Amino acid sequence: MRAHQIMTQPVITVGPETSIVEAANKMLKHHVSGLPVVDPAGKLVGIISEGDFIRRAEIGTQRQRGRWLRLLIGPGQVASDFVHERGRKVSEIMTTDPLTIAEDTSLEEIVRIIERHNVKRLPVLRQDQLVGIVARSNLLQAVVDLARDVSDPTADDDHIRSNIRAAIEKTYWSPTRFNVIVRDGIVHLSGVITDERCRQAAIVAAENVPGVKQVHDELCSYPPPEEDFGGGDFASLQEQPSTADDAPL
Repeated sequence: MRAHQIMTQPVITVGPETSIVEAANKMLKHHVSGLPVVDPAGKLVGIISEGDFIRRAEIGTQRQRGRWLRLLIGPGQVASDFVHERGRKVSEIMTTDPLTIAEDTSLEEIVRIIERHNVKRLPVLRQDQLVGIVARSNLLQAVVDLARDVSDPTADDDHIRSNIRAAIEKTYWSPTRFNVIVRDGIVHLSGVITDERCRQAAIVAAENVPGVKQVHDELCSYPPPEEDFGGGDFASLQEQPSTADDAPL
């Protein structure tokens, strides 16, 4: 299996000048833990993830270093931490030069990169253009599918997958984090829906694609009715006036 057969597409992205409030809200809205950052030409310039929001002045989690440690690491690192903890734009807190893979990268190589560099997602590039993203959840889905002892995907399966994505992604009710895996005409749909009626619509859309033999529904609802995930705390804190600690050094 190759990256293009399991990757999520199209990719939800942000720009370097996007505010961190907008980026955080987009991650919450689409239930993703990271977003590729692309410039106006569509070129990948960085990636922003949940980890970039951990050390923030708004929630009082900025690094507290003693005088001697500050002297040891130098003013440059202290200044860099200050920007990351108080930056207002994605470009100020994102990880630059992220690891990437090509569409034909094997799953074995993808896993090796993820383990070696301890990353959760890998953008997929075609030349210098972002065309998809492979996250750990995509690998999990592939493991579940291959455990059924079905054959490797064929060119026909790739064609069916493309047609299903085209049929569903253009709709208003398309699931977020939507992905499709096809093996020997057997389709596995995954993603997040906010209305149970979207589930049946996705299944019907897939069943209407020529070559589909069977559709397995692996879509999940979000949020579960009995749970309350809250949300928005980070964004609301962002709107508060800066504290005395935010004054320029």
